[in-house]
Amino acid sequence: MPRTALRAPKPDWTDPDCPVARALDFVGDRWSFLVIRDAMDGARSFTEFRRRTGIARNILTERLRRLTSYGLLAQRAAPSGRRQEYVLTDAGRDLFPVILTLRQWGERHAFAPGEARSTLVDGHGIPVPEIVPTGADGSPLDSCTAHVQKAR
Repeated sequence: MPRTALRAPKPDWTDPDCPVARALDFVGDRWSFLVIRDAMDGARSFTEFRRRTGIARNILTERLRRLTSYGLLAQRAAPSGRRQEYVLTDAGRDLFPVILTLRQWGERHAFAPGEARSTLVDGHGIPVPEIVPTGADGSPLDSCTAHVQKAR
């Protein structure tokens, strides 16, 4: 259950009854996901986000504005006091499992065997184990063993 509803990105939802569609209305483009990913990895300033992503200034400006207005990022004074920095809100941090699952999918399907790639590690430097969704009884779930129950 959501802690609080985020501010709607637009008055008309793409698919009002579908949580996936609503989530994509908030973060459903490449640049938004990469900004969130980099915020999780410690990026705070416009310059850091631009350097890490290679995103054009105008697009980055729009994504930061949008992610802030939606409540996924917040602005605060940087420690120097001279600039603003961007930090994840609780809702932004809650995207971690989404980023992790997307990353693990990419590890399995977007790289050739043996191709170099970055690795996500825990606080001890150990690679993060693969996430496997499970049902209430602990059995693994996939698209064949779970289904959507439509809103009434």
